[in-house]
Amino acid sequence: MPTFQYTVRDSAGQVRTGTAEAENQQILRRRLQEQGLNVQAIKQTRAARKGGGMAQISFGRVRLSDLAVYCRQFSTMVDAGVSLVRCLSVLQEQSTNPKLKRITADIQAQVEAGQSLSSAMARHPRVFSNLFIGLIRAGEVGGVLEESLQRLSQFLEKDVELRRKVKSAMTYPIIVMVVAVSIVIGLVTFILPKFFALFKELGMKEEDFPQMTKMLMAFSNFLTAGFPQRQLIFLGCLVAAFIAFKLFVRTKFGKRLYDRFKLKVPVFGKLNHKICLARFSRTLGTLLVSGVPILQALETVAGTVDNEIISDAVMQARARIREGDRIGDPLQKSKMFPPMVVQMITIGEESGALDQMLTKVAQFYEQEVDAALESLTAAIEPVMIVFLGGCVGFIVIAMFLPLVSIIQNLSGSGDDSGSAAAGGD
Repeated sequence: MPTFQYTVRDSAGQVRTGTAEAENQQILRRRLQEQGLNVQAIKQTRAARKGGGMAQISFGRVRLSDLAVYCRQFSTMVDAGVSLVRCLSVLQEQSTNPKLKRITADIQAQVEAGQSLSSAMARHPRVFSNLFIGLIRAGEVGGVLEESLQRLSQFLEKDVELRRKVKSAMTYPIIVMVVAVSIVIGLVTFILPKFFALFKELGMKEEDFPQMTKMLMAFSNFLTAGFPQRQLIFLGCLVAAFIAFKLFVRTKFGKRLYDRFKLKVPVFGKLNHKICLARFSRTLGTLLVSGVPILQALETVAGTVDNEIISDAVMQARARIREGDRIGDPLQKSKMFPPMVVQMITIGEESGALDQMLTKVAQFYEQEVDAALESLTAAIEPVMIVFLGGCVGFIVIAMFLPLVSIIQNLSGSGDDSGSAAAGGD
């Protein structure tokens, strides 16, 4: 686990410094604030950075599906009585992910040197999350490492399944949107300028074009004029805006603002809230059934729920529980948890079956997410079709209006010539 050096000011106004281990800076900051200390600065120590250096410079990434298979194989070997070092050696040989193979080799070396498995895995925080480390540590303390690994693999498989459903539901609308935008840009960039040139050759002036055609011409000129300098500047502005957004979201204020927006945005806000509740219930239930203490479990959940607003509500509930309150009351006051979730947690706490109730809540919200994704996909399909049809229809009408004007002018000129010829006779 990383080690941090902190500077705090106590209630008497004295400045104190010290070091402490924590999953990340945010969790340590909350822990110190709960003790009534005013945090001045937190900095990761050089030794901790060296310990986690390998995970920082390794290329590639480790997918959740790879970790799920990793835990499943690990659990099977531990349950069969294979030694820990031998398990890590086999996992290193069987792993198809190069980064996971290198990390497993490092973990094996650390375990052979006398470190615990959880401490060795904590050297790679970008691969093994707080939840992962917490479950492994609970399994080591309770002597049920194989059960912890099995529960962890089940949790990861559920998480992978949930993420896959969300991605598959969003794939079709994104593909339709990309195709629609590509078709529109292709028409406006390559086809329409030829029609505009043809209209001008037929004697139609630019000020005589209908308003729809003028709008289309302005958009076409924006895409084609000054090529490629203007387009490169526009693309550079988009890239700069994207990078600025990413940097803003990484700040504490930006992350809170963006997470609040994700919960409040129409349609997708409710879906994102349900996903966070399902992850909260599944994570907390998995930790409790593995024997992790409630305070440590809530601290881990706050770091893995992936939403600062809900994370703050969980940490406030943790602080109230330390003072002797029940878990349901502070969750209800935060207004981030629906009454059904609060009631299920309260009943589970009173009956001593909190982990089972949390599992049922997780299953309920996972089903809710499935239903929401199906209805959202069914609603998005006609919207995308109408959008594509509207874009193409606007282009067709904007191009036909000048043709109608030209035909009317030509027919009017023909009628005038016929009338003049008749008058001469």
